[in-house]
Amino acid sequence: LLGTVFFSLACGGMGLMSVAKPMMGEVFSSSLPGLVTAAFASQYVQMMAAGNLSGRIGWAAFSDKFGRKFTFNMFCLGSIPLYLVVPSLISSVVSTESAVPLTGFVTSTVLAITFMGGVYSILPAYEADLFGSKYIGPIHGRMLMFSTAAALAGPAALLKLRALSETKAMSDLLGRVDPSTFEKHFHASVDASSELIASKTLSISKLMAIMPPGTQDPSPYVYDSTMYTAAGLMGVAAVAHSLVGPVDKKHFEIMPEKAAVEGLEK
Repeated sequence: LLGTVFFSLACGGMGLMSVAKPMMGEVFSSSLPGLVTAAFASQYVQMMAAGNLSGRIGWAAFSDKFGRKFTFNMFCLGSIPLYLVVPSLISSVVSTESAVPLTGFVTSTVLAITFMGGVYSILPAYEADLFGSKYIGPIHGRMLMFSTAAALAGPAALLKLRALSETKAMSDLLGRVDPSTFEKHFHASVDASSELIASKTLSISKLMAIMPPGTQDPSPYVYDSTMYTAAGLMGVAAVAHSLVGPVDKKHFEIMPEKAAVEGLEK
């Protein structure tokens, strides 16, 4: 159960970091071109890295005061709204072209990354609370296997979901494009669009250039499914963590000295 909690929290955080820079460029650059530049996207990635580091320090101190179980509960439950609110903030930026929801987006995602950093720093001590400190090395070694799985599965799954959303968006646009205009621009029929997509000749941005006026650009919304999936992972982590508890005393080891004393008393 604790491994499931660790995997889910790490999977969401690592997946978010893997799409941070492309998300900033693809989602916000068209709505706020004067603000969201390549330099801004790079600074955002640096903020994510700083959030990961500060989370390892700050949440460790927080857990010492308020308890590690409470802190893990906060990581699990607090991450859910942070991921769920991202699509709404993206929609708000697109509709208002205001930097205020962009600030909310940066704040929520960086805070989510601090939670991931906190998980890594607190986990060894939390394992000792639950299982005792004698075998903490092997136990933590097993936990790191979940971290490896999360590092592989998180980015791959979220990027796959983004690709599926992009494919669906392009399919919707192809259903509304004028076939003659498409053929004139790409020198191929609409029926050959799958080959054009596979060769990177056709993309949403190129397709939008020939769409009828008033057609909404779906690019900012291709990450919605990834954020909802990340929120679902946080829900799984919350349920799994609610079932985590200390090891039953019947599994405790009796030290030789203590056994000898108990034998004499009997």
